[in-house]
Amino acid sequence: MTGDSPIEFWFDFASGYAYFAALEIDAFGQRVGRRIKWCPYTLGTAFKATGSRGLSSTPLKRDYAQKDWQRIARLRGVPFRLPEHHPSVALAAIRVFYLIDDIDPTVAKTFALAVFEAYFTHGIDSGNLDHVIALAASLGLDGTNLAAGAGSEAVKERVKLISQRAVALGIFGSPFFIVDGEPFWGWDRIPMMEEWIERGGW
Repeated sequence: MTGDSPIEFWFDFASGYAYFAALEIDAFGQRVGRRIKWCPYTLGTAFKATGSRGLSSTPLKRDYAQKDWQRIARLRGVPFRLPEHHPSVALAAIRVFYLIDDIDPTVAKTFALAVFEAYFTHGIDSGNLDHVIALAASLGLDGTNLAAGAGSEAVKERVKLISQRAVALGIFGSPFFIVDGEPFWGWDRIPMMEEWIERGGW
């Protein structure tokens, strides 16, 4: 279904460009009258499929990306400080996100934004379950139950399958968006997506 179907927002919590997209995606959704479906996944799964490496693990690209992220932060007037342990493998944050999403997607989105902010401004480790649970608890969530759930084999397998599904859909980067079946890769594609929706494609 088109016209009112949600826009899928696929991302890895350690992606600098996804951080900037997360700060803007809700306003974009409001402008185009679409719900945003937040879909964290492990970018490493896509790297295995494509045979590539992340920006922060690739010479030259790493230096450019770090400069670009600082430039975007200044342009947008938002805080940004790359953690010393970057990039983290954010499995803990992804698992907790989907546990929360099962109960309330709105709260899950709030949690996701908090993870991005805490990682890219305060330097928490989104792959450290203790850090992630403490953050969830600061939002009034039940940390004890979330910690137990995040350690279950069921949620571990679920996140693995979600990441495999992302690759099967052709998703290979972060952020990545799906609008009525049309793929868009990158934070800088948000204006193009908006025009695509307004014009009904081209």
